[in-house]
Amino acid sequence: MGIITFTSDLGNKDFYVSAVKGKILSLNPDAQIIDISHEIEKFNIIEAAFNVKNIIKDFPEKTVHIISVLPEATETSPHLICEYKKQYFIASDNGIFSLIFESNPDKIIEPVITYDSDSTTFPTKDIFAKIAAHLSKGGKPEDLGGIRDSYLERTTFLPVYSENFIQGTVIYIDSYGNLFTNITQRLFEDVRNKRRFTILIRGKEYRISSISKSYNDVPSGEIVALFSDTGYLEIANNLGNASNLLGLQKNDTIRIEFEQ
Repeated sequence: MGIITFTSDLGNKDFYVSAVKGKILSLNPDAQIIDISHEIEKFNIIEAAFNVKNIIKDFPEKTVHIISVLPEATETSPHLICEYKKQYFIASDNGIFSLIFESNPDKIIEPVITYDSDSTTFPTKDIFAKIAAHLSKGGKPEDLGGIRDSYLERTTFLPVYSENFIQGTVIYIDSYGNLFTNITQRLFEDVRNKRRFTILIRGKEYRISSISKSYNDVPSGEIVALFSDTGYLEIANNLGNASNLLGLQKNDTIRIEFEQ
């Protein structure tokens, strides 16, 4: 039995997700398909990468990950299979691999797979599903194409920091309205150097001066800051919606100032 995860912006309204799963199961009836999310914002590879990046550690070796956001292939953006941390990742070479991986993959393969018809509008079913079925049955990625040396690199906005402050942005908002920033715990601790600090939200309208271990460290309805399992600074509203309460959206600024 092979494990295949499926992440996409296809949504759950239409038949698309089921068609992909049906194709996989017709090629490997023993495949175990696990949905990560099909509610990724349309065409947003940054959001897709955030979701996939944060589940890698929870899956066993040889897991196959289908990532269907901007999946169409072009001359400059072919379909690729990447082997990373003994797992396989299937996507278009649109920059998403560089957003997921923290180091170079062990292997990059450009597969040569034929479509089921003259239409090339559904590569997730016609191409990705075939690749995933092959790999989930123990097949090697090299069986499907040739080795490549690189993939498209894409960078995101990094936090700006100095000795006494860090300024980051909101990069993801989950279904609870929790705000995930691009400020990592490692950067925070390095700059903090055991000093007191204040997290400033919406200028100086909201202030937080402590990092909590859980949402329940503050009363219901209060704002809380913590480093979640993702490793990024998260701003939440205990039993509420931080995005709505604070009026923050993706790309809005979060600033941390340290005692001088």
